Amino acid sequence: MLNSGVRSVRHGGPGGSTRAVSGGGLVEERVPARRVVGLAAPALVVLAAEPLYVLVDTAVVGHYGALALAGLALGGVLFTQVATQLTFLSYGTTARAARLFGAGRRTEAVGEGVQATWLALAVGALVVVLGQVLAAPAARLLAGPGEVADNAVDWLRIALFGAPFVLVTMAGNGWMRGVQDTARPLRYVLVGNGISAVLCPVLVHVADWGLEGSAVANVVAQVLSAGLFIRALRAEGADLRPHPGLMRAQLGLGRDLVLRSLAFQACFLSAASVAARTSVGAVGAHQVVLQLWTFLALVLDSLAIAAQSIVGAALGAGRREQARRFAWQVTGYGLVFGVVLGVVFAALSGPLPLVFTSDRAVLDEVPHAWWFFVALQPVAGVVFALDGVLLGAGDAKFLRTATLAAAAFGFLPLTWASYALGWGLVGIWSGLTAFMLLRLVLVLLRTRSGEWARVGAVW
Repeated sequence: MLNSGVRSVRHGGPGGSTRAVSGGGLVEERVPARRVVGLAAPALVVLAAEPLYVLVDTAVVGHYGALALAGLALGGVLFTQVATQLTFLSYGTTARAARLFGAGRRTEAVGEGVQATWLALAVGALVVVLGQVLAAPAARLLAGPGEVADNAVDWLRIALFGAPFVLVTMAGNGWMRGVQDTARPLRYVLVGNGISAVLCPVLVHVADWGLEGSAVANVVAQVLSAGLFIRALRAEGADLRPHPGLMRAQLGLGRDLVLRSLAFQACFLSAASVAARTSVGAVGAHQVVLQLWTFLALVLDSLAIAAQSIVGAALGAGRREQARRFAWQVTGYGLVFGVVLGVVFAALSGPLPLVFTSDRAVLDEVPHAWWFFVALQPVAGVVFALDGVLLGAGDAKFLRTATLAAAAFGFLPLTWASYALGWGLVGIWSGLTAFMLLRLVLVLLRTRSGEWARVGAVW
């Protein structure tokens, strides 16, 4: 409790905080809530822009025919799987850039963005080459031979040319979040997606390019957004030459984040597989609730992005106690945010599923997953917030190990037991619940230990 002699003092520097001081001693140091919101709100729009564009793309192609829509769905899944494994270009770059920015070394922070961009171009070129070779076998493995796979391959082989630019955009988001600039990424992503949303129906329907028109529009969006991020690097006056040593350091952090992403993919692919083997109604209900889960994960992830930037900057500036205090501060924000979302979606349990389907078999299965989804929102709010804290600290090895352990001892055993014992969606979503609760315990213990809070511009 602060006494009447307490006064507030602004602490300068990146991610400035408010200190409450009594008698010359430090009592409390908090990051203003408006600072957190100022970073999280634009990040949320950037995170939501891609799913919203996919909805527009789906609607446009859907009117071209069911076969084209099926090809887009399959091709889109394959493309997304590749991009998902390379998110270290965003999250890893944020962690490294934020520390340098906090230490007052903005030029070097931007330099992390330069090296991440070179990595993005190199990895993206490899994805293009391998993708052209593997597109057909991968599509036929998932869908079997036939017109759906053929359409997916036609779309994917064009869309893959956008892969280097998607990765450049990830890297651009990473370094800009690191220097606590979330406004420019918002503009860049909206410009690219906005132009493409207009171009897509023109190419698909007016030019009658069909599904291939959708792929071309995607590539145009990705080139535009990436070009804006590259222009921003040039405007910073950073050294644009590649530095292999820095890129190797980024890849070291990336290795742990890729393994963590693979654990997520193994879990959710297993859940989809078991749901598909349960019944048509079960797989439909799982898809509806899982898409809502994914959307709310993006909403909560915006808070994690703000936490990454602020924690990284605090540790880079040597403010270890501020980073530790902020970890618990953002935990509170995540908990409140999650409770609010849980209450909202509990109230929508009746009408909202009807927006997605009128099929009675699906609707009858939805409650078996819905109440797990609702109850997990407060847990997700805390877990995602602390994920952001630990990512901002560069504690990727711990997050990798924690995620693999939670998958191996929680999600996967219960999911496959559900298949063997006929538990249906209750078993699948019990697996997700165990996964989240194990992660909750592990990240809380790690945060309490303080071992993650290593100060310095680099680690």
